[in-house]
Amino acid sequence: MTAILTGTRHRTAHALLTARGFEAADEHTLVLARIDHEEPYWAKKAAQALTAEGITTEITPRLREAIDEEWTGANYPMPWCTREEIREVSNEAQKIYDDIRRGRLVIHAHADDSGTTVAVGTYREGKSIYLHGENHLRQIADTFDAPAQALAAFERLHGDTMRPGAAPMTDTEHQTAEARTTLGAPAAAKPEQPAQRTETVPAYAADPGDHEALLNHFLESQGEWEKYRTWDDNTTIASHESLTLRALFDHDAESRDTKWTIAAYESPVSGRLWHATATATTPVQIVRTLLNALASGDAWGSGPATSVFETTIAEATRPLADAGWKGTIDGRWIRWEAAGGEAAGVLFDAFAAQKPHSLLPTWTVWGGNAADRPTWAIQLSPKTPAELLHDITFELAHGQGVRHALPVPTRPAAQTHQPMLIRAPTVRSTPGR
Repeated sequence: MTAILTGTRHRTAHALLTARGFEAADEHTLVLARIDHEEPYWAKKAAQALTAEGITTEITPRLREAIDEEWTGANYPMPWCTREEIREVSNEAQKIYDDIRRGRLVIHAHADDSGTTVAVGTYREGKSIYLHGENHLRQIADTFDAPAQALAAFERLHGDTMRPGAAPMTDTEHQTAEARTTLGAPAAAKPEQPAQRTETVPAYAADPGDHEALLNHFLESQGEWEKYRTWDDNTTIASHESLTLRALFDHDAESRDTKWTIAAYESPVSGRLWHATATATTPVQIVRTLLNALASGDAWGSGPATSVFETTIAEATRPLADAGWKGTIDGRWIRWEAAGGEAAGVLFDAFAAQKPHSLLPTWTVWGGNAADRPTWAIQLSPKTPAELLHDITFELAHGQGVRHALPVPTRPAAQTHQPMLIRAPTVRSTPGR
């Protein structure tokens, strides 16, 4: 749903619309897209607020029909609630969703609770919270004074299914995000497909590349590694002949799903020393560096890996400092972010570093978007060898890769969608003025 501003008093109209969930698409267009599908209701509230300020609005017939239509909330599990009570609950869920999307609420971990998604997170300037549900049903189920307290309680309740970071976007969240970007942007009629161009970019901004080919090349070039197929045809295991290093490859993983799972052991029958995961969107140059470090005697060492100390952190992140990446301390986290225009970074969690058996990652190497919802990520446990981390950060800071991109269209596009809330504001004339 869109609102088109005309006339004068843009600042007042813009403020009133954004207070009711609209977001600016350009100088004269605002977009409203909600996970609870209550756009008509909030558009009506916005129009009433504009009218109260003496700003004339014109509502399209299509939107007027939607506003006047009586309906009940879809898939709402509380039939005893009134329509207004349902709106109150779903609006609170919308606020939580917006806080996560805008980075005000950082999600530390998520889990599956009998088919329902639960999560734990912390507001950047406030409390930690325990979340239950998805989309318009997401609610704050508990609050905590500190992240450590919240994570300990969350791990106690959901340790078996707990996973680091935010849960993958739901279909509703994908649709809402797409609506925000497409409603406000005009589309061209029968656009010509521009030729694809290739550009050289930092390794962390490169395309994912062919992970299948990387796995095959690694196994062919490393005589000490053997390939095993499990009972699941979608999984391949690469194992070192010492049986102390393993790499599990998920052939079906896509997007932010885990593609690679690395594990190291002191002996074939001992517990796991350290482990790492990489998403399917991680550039192959960086995964190749990780695999080469596994195959290198210097990276693995001859004994059990040590815990994280200041010397480990300094050694692991020296390439970032040499490349001018800025390091900052934010509570329990130390962050290093790329010096260039592309988003990337390394995140060290001091809390997780003190808990070697926790599922929370100590190191997160990421690229694209933001640290709490990156385009790709590699996550590593507390006892990951400093030499291996050094190799990864060196590739991150100094490596280059290839990215395929489409050129920006040069001719203006023609508008094809019909705004539902249009032409606001225009100053209402008043006799005597």
